[in-house]
Order: sequence, then structure tokens, then C-alpha cells
Amino acid sequence: MSILRSVSITAVCIALASTVHAGSNHCGDEGVWIEILGAGSGELNDGQASPSYLIWHDDVARVLVDAGSGSQIGFEKSGASFESIEAIALTQLKPDHSGDLPAYISAAQSDSRDMRLTVLGPTGDGASHISTRELMRRLFGAEGAYPYLANTIKPRASLGYRVRSVDIPATGSKRWSQYQTEHVKMSAIPVHHGDVPALAWRIEIDGQIVVIAGAFNNSKNVIATFAKDADALVVSHAIPENSRGTLRELYARPSQLGRVADQAEARMMILGHRNSRTRGRESISRSAMEEHYDGAILFANDGECWGL
Repeated sequence: MSILRSVSITAVCIALASTVHAGSNHCGDEGVWIEILGAGSGELNDGQASPSYLIWHDDVARVLVDAGSGSQIGFEKSGASFESIEAIALTQLKPDHSGDLPAYISAAQSDSRDMRLTVLGPTGDGASHISTRELMRRLFGAEGAYPYLANTIKPRASLGYRVRSVDIPATGSKRWSQYQTEHVKMSAIPVHHGDVPALAWRIEIDGQIVVIAGAFNNSKNVIATFAKDADALVVSHAIPENSRGTLRELYARPSQLGRVADQAEARMMILGHRNSRTRGRESISRSAMEEHYDGAILFANDGECWGL
């Protein structure tokens, strides 16, 4: 198995209680690891869960990035305990990135969890896309889809744990840097993904940097700076090199991904969000990336875990 390096970044302190945890079934018991819970794109025929990544540190699962449809099955297989998850960070709110969120929130009731869970995600656009806090209200509010879970999002939850949701600006160019705990620092920046509010996340744990860029078209080349010196850069391999039109407004082509990884001096690049447009074209995509980037290039699959 290849080895990856993970690091994450940035600010605002949250007190955390110590937790019991289950060990990983796929990752090592020391250092920082990134497990692929979902390497697909939301298609119904690709045999993979939608985008989701689990960050481990010393055999403790700390952060879940995206909660794509089907990722809960990967979480169960991972051996992780939801008790130890400090935060869920969402790159965007479409179902292929957030569809299993209700399953995670509901399942936490049966855990012995007493630590607050923070859900971080993009703001809305005031039109077709709602914000993260509004999504949580519509899912778990007293008049939401799952009103029996309304207690979890109240300021004083009667359950053993409480969910706190935070809207992160998904427009402009300013870096958000307001999450820091004993183990984890995280920051985010807006990325361009057509008209969909979207974020990239930088996660710092124990001197390692993981940047999960999600889906972006790199129109202003913001990821190269944000991902500087990343040990693992996770990107979407959603379109082939010869794509045209609307797809290029949503996603970066393989050659662009190679340039970004090279400029960032990322040690490894992991390609997730794989779909019918790109599966079977890995060698062509790899060649386009290697014209610009000479680091390790890994095509993700569900259940893989890479040590950093």
C-alpha cells in the first residue's frame, strides 16, 4: 500500500472531552491516515459510494469530510467510532456530498457520545442553494424532515450530545480559519464550481497537511496557494482531458489538476469523485497530469486507506 501524508490548518478553540474509540480496520495505528469512504460521484451504476473521506490520527477517527450517499456503509466497515469524530466538513451540499448526513446524526444517538459535533459547510446563494445551517434546520428542526432529532440542534440539547452547524463563506477569496481543537486545525476557501457554492478544506493534524479540494474549475487558480506544501491533495477526477462546454465550468481537467499539484508542491495527489466519464481513462489522465506533476498520483477506490 502506498503512503500518503496529511496536514490541516487553522483557528478558534473548542474544548473536547476524551472519548473511547474503536481502532481502524484498514489504516495503521500510528500517524495520520486518509481513508476513502466514497470514491464515486453519485451515479447509480459505478459500484462506489459518493465522495467522503475519513481522517485518522493515531488510530482515532477525527474528521469526516463530506457525507456522500452510501458513505455510511464505508464508515461502518472502517472500524471507526462516531464518538471520536470532532467535525463533519462539507465541500458542498448537493446529495452526492451530504446525502448520508441524516444517517450519521441519527446513528450518533445510539452511541455513548457526549462530545459536541460541529458541522461545517458553505453558505447558500439566496436562490437555488441553501446554507449549511438552513439545511440542518430543514432536516432536523421541529418542523423539518426528522423532527424527532430536533433536540440535537438546540442550544441546550437533552441528548448526550449536541450538533453545532457553521456557515462558511462560499463567495469571495478570503480564507476562513476559525476551527482549532487539541488535535485538529482546519481552514477553508471558496472554490469555483459553476453556480454551486463550494469549499476546499485544509486539515492540519500532527504536522501533516491534507487538502480536500472537492469539485472546482480552478478559474482563478486558488487551490495551488491554498494547498501549498500539502502532503495529500484530494481532487475530483470528474472529467477527461478532452471535455468541453459546461463540464469545464464545473471541474478542472487532468492537466489542470497536474499543474495545481505541481504549483502547490503537494507530495501526493488523490483522485476521487470518479465517474463514467473518467473510469477506464486513467492512463490518459495520468499522462496529462504527469506532463506537469512528478509526485505520486493515486486513483481512489472505496475502502482504501493511505498513510501520510
